[in-house]
This record gives sequence, structure tokens and C-alpha cells, in this order.
Amino acid sequence: MSIAVTPHLNFRGDARAALEHYRAAFAGEVVAITYAQMGAPHDPAQADEIVWGQVTAPSGFRVMVYDVQSDRPFSRGDNPFYVSVRATDPQELEAAWPRLVEGGQVLVPLGPAQWSARYGMAVDRFGITWVLDVEPTA
Repeated sequence: MSIAVTPHLNFRGDARAALEHYRAAFAGEVVAITYAQMGAPHDPAQADEIVWGQVTAPSGFRVMVYDVQSDRPFSRGDNPFYVSVRATDPQELEAAWPRLVEGGQVLVPLGPAQWSARYGMAVDRFGITWVLDVEPTA
């Protein structure tokens, strides 16, 4: 038996762009359903926004997103969570890093760390803080 933890990121109108950004960064596939496809937009202006979306990649990367309905409160907050991506192969992170940080802000450049062969921290262009590292072997 196993349990998988998948970050579920909430947006207000940016979920589709976020899906495409994460798809490109991690070479994944997107599945998305809009409010219109579900048949229940609270606000007709949100019909093409994402009620449920997910990126999955062969590497095991997975993230879910949605656009919060306009009639519900929403605040990104100030750094309420990090999304941690841990790999066993440094090359996986090195491939994803430049695409992930495109349009964002690098807080710690991807490189060797005391506990890991690679570690980096960045805020992407959607305001999500990411920490990437290679799983320690000992």
C-alpha cells in the first residue's frame, strides 16, 4: 500500500496558465475540466476557467490546480506553503529548473547543498514557492 501526496494549488483565473507552465517545466501531461464542461459555472465569466486540473509526468511529478469561484473568498496569503519536488536523479531537476523559474524569482540557485547533491528554491511567476532537491542517499 502507498499514499501519494499531491499539492492542490488554488488560483483566481490563472489555473490554465499554471497548468501549462508546470507541464512545460516537468515534461508532463495536462488534464483539465472547465466550469462550463462541468455544467455549473457560478459566474458565466468563469465558464472557461479550471474547476479541476492536473499535471502528471513520467518522473512521478504531479500537481493539481483549480480556479476559485468568484463568489468565494480567495487570498494567496504570504508564503503559506512550499511545494517540495524531490528527485533521485540530479538531471531531472536540472532539466526542470530553468523552465520552472522562467518569469519567477530565484531565491536559492540550484546547486550542491550540505544535505543534497542539488537544492534550489524559487517563487514561480504565479507566486508559488518551490523547493527542489535530490533525495539524500544517507
